[in-house]
Amino acid sequence: MTKPVKKILLLANGGREHAIAKSLKKSAKYEVEIYGFFNARNPKIIELTKEFVITTERNFGEDTQFEALQNFAQNIENLDFAIIGPDDPIGAGAVNALLKVGVKSFAPTQKPAQLESSKGFTRSLLQKYNIEGNPEFRNFVTGEETELEKYCTTDILEKFKFVVKDDGLCGGKGVFVQGDHFETHEEGAKIALDILAKSGKLVIEEKLEGPEFSLLCIADGKTIIPMPTIADHKRAFDGDKGPNTGGMGTISFPNKLPFITNENIEEAVAMTKKVMKAVEEEIGERFCGVMYGGFMRTKTGTKLIEYNARFGDPEALNALPLLKSDAVDLFEYAIHQKLDELTVEYHNKATVCKYLVPEGYPTNSVKHKTVTVDQELLDELQLDKNYNGVEVFYASVYEDENTGELKLGGSRSIGVVGIHDDFKEAKKLADKAIKAFSGPLFYRKDIGSEELLEARMAMVA
Repeated sequence: MTKPVKKILLLANGGREHAIAKSLKKSAKYEVEIYGFFNARNPKIIELTKEFVITTERNFGEDTQFEALQNFAQNIENLDFAIIGPDDPIGAGAVNALLKVGVKSFAPTQKPAQLESSKGFTRSLLQKYNIEGNPEFRNFVTGEETELEKYCTTDILEKFKFVVKDDGLCGGKGVFVQGDHFETHEEGAKIALDILAKSGKLVIEEKLEGPEFSLLCIADGKTIIPMPTIADHKRAFDGDKGPNTGGMGTISFPNKLPFITNENIEEAVAMTKKVMKAVEEEIGERFCGVMYGGFMRTKTGTKLIEYNARFGDPEALNALPLLKSDAVDLFEYAIHQKLDELTVEYHNKATVCKYLVPEGYPTNSVKHKTVTVDQELLDELQLDKNYNGVEVFYASVYEDENTGELKLGGSRSIGVVGIHDDFKEAKKLADKAIKAFSGPLFYRKDIGSEELLEARMAMVA
């Protein structure tokens, strides 16, 4: 019997989008045709596409109101829906642009996307609707420099250490934490004033203490479906040292992370449901897509660090391979606000994701250098009948059109994910897969180590 065809437009070509594409192509119910709107020739994503174009436009067309994206979508006969991967085009209104030409997307429109594109919006939303989970905070805008300096150096001096957050999208690099990035309140005030001068808006908030966890929820405006809990590793180097990155790797366990409680998960889910409803009440538009919450287990309960309005990267590399249910249905039911009709299941496995990144990352990455791949080794590590093995995701790499060589794009390059019933075995699988790649690359060897786990457990002892 012939399977029905689903035509899906996929915007972007990083590791997250490779994970999305793989999940779509696993569909047992549909013949999936992926149409890619990319900005580089990622060879492994291209293998999964029916057709693709490469754009040179900033944020996939933000400056031209996504005109090329609209044209591409209109030329796909009977296109079912689009999936917008990254934060920048979501925040700039790519979903709105596609709606103008009759295409619905699995991603929020511009106003609900403020959950990620404006940290001040999210803090104020929780405050206004009396939703638990906020730390003490205050928003500042241009013209409030004197008040900002007084707040940082006098008002909160004896009360708490603080965090400075640029209000907008900064690729995970707009957050400065006292004790990590600066020591004194005066140093923090200087950083805050510099950010305010550049971007015009920021948030000062109380520094929270405890282990962090990520909870990604598929949302349709009425219902949310949580994915497995995941822990990220932002710092570039072993021992949680060095500058922040978009994420050097991520871990998950069967059932839940060992350093959080079921109550933490329940509180995070409840918070996300309330925020989803508050978004629609506040701006009159429902949230469709991924509500990706960064949470912290503290001595006073579960606290919200921030929301993102899309799949996390690397989190998508852990979560999507564990999806047992049909990904096409999951995304399409969300678009049509029918998630309450869907039962979603996941493989109850541990995952360890490690990102290979270029030498010099994140401050001075080498680019355009060749990466060689031992495909035989990767074939040996493929998922077996018990769903133990390795998944590999290509991110900021591209294929040289002249030589066919795999080249570095300059950001996080290749994500390897070990999947196993046992967490230690998942780490071993990831470490084996790393050896299949050669070039000017490095990775964090300690992700998944007992030392890092013990350090997180000690936070809640």
